[in-house]
Amino acid sequence: MKEFIEFIAKHLVEDPDQVSVSVEESEKGLLYRLTVGERDIGRVVGKEGRTARSMRTLLTASAARLGQRANLEIVDGSSEEE
Repeated sequence: MKEFIEFIAKHLVEDPDQVSVSVEESEKGLLYRLTVGERDIGRVVGKEGRTARSMRTLLTASAARLGQRANLEIVDGSSEEE
C-alpha cells in the first residue's frame, strides 16, 4: 500500500523527488504519512479536499481487503524540518 500511495502522489505533483511515505503502527491501525513539497500540497489535497478524500477511500478499501485499518495523513515537507 505504501508503494501505491507513493505512485499516486508522484503522478500528481510537480516535484516527485520530494514525495515520501512513512508507515507507523498504532492501536487504531496503520498510519501512512505522505510528505510532499510545500508547493505541491495543494495538488495532493485537491479542490475542496477531493483528491485527498479519494486517496483515503482507496487506502481504506485496500486495507479492509487485507483485514487491516489504515489512515492517511498528508504533510508538506517544510513542517518536518521544524
